[in-house]
Amino acid sequence: MNCTATLLAIVALIFATQVASQSNSSQPTSASTSSPKPSPRENYVGDDKCRSCHQDKVESFHQTAHYLTSRLPDRNSIRGSFRQDANVLKTSNPDLFFRMEAKDDGFFQTAIQGEPPYTTSRSERFGLVVGSGGKGQTFLFWKGDLLFQLPVSYWNEVGWVNSPGYRDGVAYFDRPVIARCLECHGTYFESLAPPANRYRETGFVTGITCEKCHGPGRAHAERSASKTSKVASDYGIVNPARLTRERQMDLCAWCHAGHGVPLLPAFSYVPGEPLDKYLELPQLAPDAAVDVHGSQVELLKKSRCFQSSTMTCLTCHDVHLTQKDPVAFSQRCLSCHKTESHPKMTRPISDNCIDCHMPKQQTSLIVFSWNGRRVSPEVRNHWIRIYPTASSAEEEDRKP
Repeated sequence: MNCTATLLAIVALIFATQVASQSNSSQPTSASTSSPKPSPRENYVGDDKCRSCHQDKVESFHQTAHYLTSRLPDRNSIRGSFRQDANVLKTSNPDLFFRMEAKDDGFFQTAIQGEPPYTTSRSERFGLVVGSGGKGQTFLFWKGDLLFQLPVSYWNEVGWVNSPGYRDGVAYFDRPVIARCLECHGTYFESLAPPANRYRETGFVTGITCEKCHGPGRAHAERSASKTSKVASDYGIVNPARLTRERQMDLCAWCHAGHGVPLLPAFSYVPGEPLDKYLELPQLAPDAAVDVHGSQVELLKKSRCFQSSTMTCLTCHDVHLTQKDPVAFSQRCLSCHKTESHPKMTRPISDNCIDCHMPKQQTSLIVFSWNGRRVSPEVRNHWIRIYPTASSAEEEDRKP
């Protein structure tokens, strides 16, 4: 599914975004005289360990929107420009604007309010970048061990914009980032709640890494490295392709089926387990409206293609690769559907099934304020069906 889209959807649903950041700091040990309890993360080894045997897959995966869905801020990870002719966001309030600046000690958003010389300002440092940049990005900042969303985001189509959920014309820096959103845009982050946006500032891992979907890899890495091991090379690791259909869908639904209600702490879920033990997802009526953002699994399950087959998300998606070619996706469709059964059109239907049957649609969940207007991005709908606009397009194609 579209991971970048998924990323902004989560931001809109709770008007905040959260992600994890990467650090090599170790977990603190217990202050008691007894042996410290094992860390829940001690069996996770990181992508560098995976790279030692799976270099090609790791390198290609590190170019995908999943892996890039959150990062530390730098010139490469932040899409917005810091040039003097492009680093200002004016608001509907003539006495308020925001300026984005790159300095020697970091990147900053500054709200400047009032008329010179009687102005006030507040600056906060970019702490985390959320979003691969396919459509846009939002940004987080630290206030001690509390994590908040910055008031200015970036959208590729227009530039700097007011962050989703922020009111245009107001200087506001207090929108908290809660753990459920963080869980979908990072691999690990240790919550110190309460309050709900309090986290340990070290030991977190940004982006979606290998073990997010394959589970903890220490046992697998140790067995694979052992010269005397007689155990199969996949010992101790989860291969999502070998899971049952239900467990495959659970793994994707963890982040692609909406916000849900957590039943256990964030990052408790382990691939291969039933998701409903960890997260309660809404039970939607058959005719319930489902927005295109953040609900790819629900929409796919409404599709006749899904209901009449054994397909899963992995039928069409290889998460190790960046996939944008409509022809390649169409070949997946043609593994079940025959071209001769389709109405004859002037363009080759094998070139692009998805734009007609999985069109991009505007979301109502993510709304940016920009230049006095409210604008929303378009995201691909995963409900595979015949759409009225698609039918009209096909009729036009059949005309001489």
